[in-house]
Amino acid sequence: MFNRFTGKSALVTGAAVGIGKAVAQRILEEGGRVMLVDNNELLLRKTGQEFIDKGYSAAVHAADISKEAEVAAAVHATVSLFGKLDIMVNSAGIVGPTSTNITEYPVDAFDKIYSINLRGSFLVTRYAIEAMERNGYGRILLIASIAGKEGNPGMCGYSSMKAGVTGLVKGVAKEYAQKNILVNGLAPAVIQTPMNADTSPEQLAYMTAKIPMGRMGTVEEVAALSTWIVSDECSFTTGFIFDISGGRATY
Repeated sequence: MFNRFTGKSALVTGAAVGIGKAVAQRILEEGGRVMLVDNNELLLRKTGQEFIDKGYSAAVHAADISKEAEVAAAVHATVSLFGKLDIMVNSAGIVGPTSTNITEYPVDAFDKIYSINLRGSFLVTRYAIEAMERNGYGRILLIASIAGKEGNPGMCGYSSMKAGVTGLVKGVAKEYAQKNILVNGLAPAVIQTPMNADTSPEQLAYMTAKIPMGRMGTVEEVAALSTWIVSDECSFTTGFIFDISGGRATY
């Protein structure tokens, strides 16, 4: 195993389970220190203890990333504990309604997806960069989606907010391209995670059928690419949306 993150401090959202947990684990395995952030405090503490029992330098902070004060507190707690913030990976998100046409799509559901997937991405990026500027170094990764690039029917809320995440990545990356703070995104096709537990079987079948490899991705596969993106090895790429789609992405 590499030691790419020795001496590095990271904050990972959505870290209690799924992609966030897998990314956090990979950073910890490679010598990093990680603040695990999630709004499911019970599951978060369980995951944190699991990592601590393995001897990793992990800590937990419960927060809802749609709420500015809670995001600010999570970043402050990370810097207070580890002395700095080098890496931020935002994996927190919700799917919302699926197999639902726009004329039947609840407005309150659309607003909730916005508050977490797009407003939350903005908030964690804003406060992470504020901390990273103090040290003149940063690596940020926002988890977007192939749905944001190509659109998934029946998922207008999710698709549009993930498209917004792509725009956020590209705009903010240009603001900090000469300040050694790199901002990139990752657009997975459907990944086998608990987040998809409420996705309708018809919607999952549609999304899987679009993948030439004929299967869902795994969180370990996403973590492998994600950790390269936030490592020092990724030094000349910013404002880019990486694909991990089993062949679905064609541009």
